[in-house]
Amino acid sequence: MDGMPSAPPDGEPVPADGSLPASALAGAADRPLGFYLHVPYCATRCGYCDFNTYTASELRGTGGVLASRENYADLLAEEVRLARKVLGDDPRPVETVFVGGGTPTLLPAADLGRMLAAVRAEFGLAEGAEITTEANPESVDPAYLAALREAGFNRISFGMQSARRHVLAVLDRTHTPGRPEACVAEARAAGFEHVNLDLIYGTPGESDDDWRASLDAALGAGPDHVSAYALIVEEGTALARRIRRGEVPMTDDDVHADRYLITEEMLSAAGLAWYEVSNWATGEAARCRHNELYWTGADWWGAGPGAHSHVGGVRWWNVKHPGAYAQALTEGRSPGAGREVLDDADRRVERILLELRLVDGVPLDVLAPAGARAAGRALADGLLRPDAYERGRAALTLRGRLLADAVVRDLVD
Repeated sequence: MDGMPSAPPDGEPVPADGSLPASALAGAADRPLGFYLHVPYCATRCGYCDFNTYTASELRGTGGVLASRENYADLLAEEVRLARKVLGDDPRPVETVFVGGGTPTLLPAADLGRMLAAVRAEFGLAEGAEITTEANPESVDPAYLAALREAGFNRISFGMQSARRHVLAVLDRTHTPGRPEACVAEARAAGFEHVNLDLIYGTPGESDDDWRASLDAALGAGPDHVSAYALIVEEGTALARRIRRGEVPMTDDDVHADRYLITEEMLSAAGLAWYEVSNWATGEAARCRHNELYWTGADWWGAGPGAHSHVGGVRWWNVKHPGAYAQALTEGRSPGAGREVLDDADRRVERILLELRLVDGVPLDVLAPAGARAAGRALADGLLRPDAYERGRAALTLRGRLLADAVVRDLVD
């Protein structure tokens, strides 16, 4: 859910010391702070994946610096120390930490623990902080999960994608059907309070029955959170090449809509309520608080190759290759590749784009006059909830969720 896309935007250079404009730190004490820790390693590359990940053969660094699994935790801890220097005497303890990838659990549990310990040592963790890692079901066992829990992780997200073997084969996923569900039980036994399963719908060759079977299997495992995403076929991926050659069919938008309706029907019947267009939880306590930081425009520092950060309206992104990342940190430089300073108009548009995806929606008074008129039309068309509108908010109906991108385009005008 939190991998780094392969193509960063353009932007201005990041200062060598990583320093931020004074405006970015103004009022920081009133905003939540989270950390995203990117682990860019994978055993193999999935056919649909466009994230910033690397297999063993792709890891030799630039300038002779090696970025390997063995030294990665130390490299990432160095960037956390850089964050402390950049943010200065910022008094905020960290409220959420999310370790994503790639496959974080290719590293020893002790290494993930050391990465978390660096955040704790430099910033401190807020009481009740949410500490999440993503995990490949085949790369963990009960002992590994127990070690993660001992290190301080209290939430885990398993990549399930599908319960059907032929669907997993199209995605080039290597785990065994049934293993993600077993992992949920093992995580519960290790003491994890919150467990998520990630699913993907709309894979070529998947039927409605296949998707229902995947949802049934996921629900039977008893997670308190499920993420379900429509498959996006990115250019340059192996799956895109297979579709272009006619080896597998492209799934159309109507199929995606049907699968989404099935998802909402089955998850809500099982007691999971949507709180973001692609995310369902058993209650507020089970929601992913780290992702809520993204969706509400809070502050987060993304450490690792290709990771993105945002503090006080300044967004920046790191160099993509682990070798270039290691080289920068070894030389005492920020690994930042570029940044952009968002103006008030940019921030307003982003707020609409992100908050409209949430169950509570976005305040109507954030909209420009043209956007407010569009909201009135969306209400009349059944895309926005009347009860929320009466309270001064634009919040999506189920039909509105199916057309969320179009609604956003209208409201930001």
